Amino acid sequence: MGEGGGRAVYSVLRGVLGPVVNRVFRPEVEGEHNVPRHGPAILAANHLSFVDWLFMPIAIERRITFAAKSDYFTGVGVKGWAQRRFFAGTGQVPVDRSGGKASMAAIDAGLRVLRRGELFGIFPEGTRSPDGRLYKGRTGVARLALTARVPVVPTALVGTDVIAPPGRIISRVVSPIVRFGKPLDFSRYEGMEDDRFVLRSVTDEIVYAIMELSGQEYVDVYAPRKPRPGRGQEPPT
Repeated sequence: MGEGGGRAVYSVLRGVLGPVVNRVFRPEVEGEHNVPRHGPAILAANHLSFVDWLFMPIAIERRITFAAKSDYFTGVGVKGWAQRRFFAGTGQVPVDRSGGKASMAAIDAGLRVLRRGELFGIFPEGTRSPDGRLYKGRTGVARLALTARVPVVPTALVGTDVIAPPGRIISRVVSPIVRFGKPLDFSRYEGMEDDRFVLRSVTDEIVYAIMELSGQEYVDVYAPRKPRPGRGQEPPT
């Protein structure tokens, strides 16, 4: 689907899903004024549930593009067609995250979005939290921010894991909170995107800001990824 087609589907889906989701769940949005009205920025959020990608975009007027597993775009049959249309239309781009170059693929996708002057959404933990705690961030978000030279808006989702816990589609209807913090400026590290110590420092600062917004307990290890039978570790979601 071309960029123009993707925008059209996104507008339709947002126009249809937005009012329904708002009526059923009544999400609370805080700090939306912290999201730049124009220009590129990264929205870095905690990741509690698969519905996070739904509540973040309807919280603000601007389109947010996420990097999604390429598997979502390669299905066959009616289900595969519907899935491709849905994920493309909700502002996601396919990224093959099954190989050793997974992080660079996500960064390249993010750079393309940011260079168009748009918003790019990313989950620094790399996968959904298995227990509601906030886990150590992966440094891809820092590399992307420093390479693109854009601000990072820390974002907290609260209650989405109650709505759809791991392994469940919809468990309970509650009002989640989408909370946007003040943009973080990392221009002081310009040109240092290959320094691993700088990348770790920037990532930790982003995750700390998310923790302050979400109120989660922090765990200083990477979130465990569910193994795929015979395939080792599952790519981040």
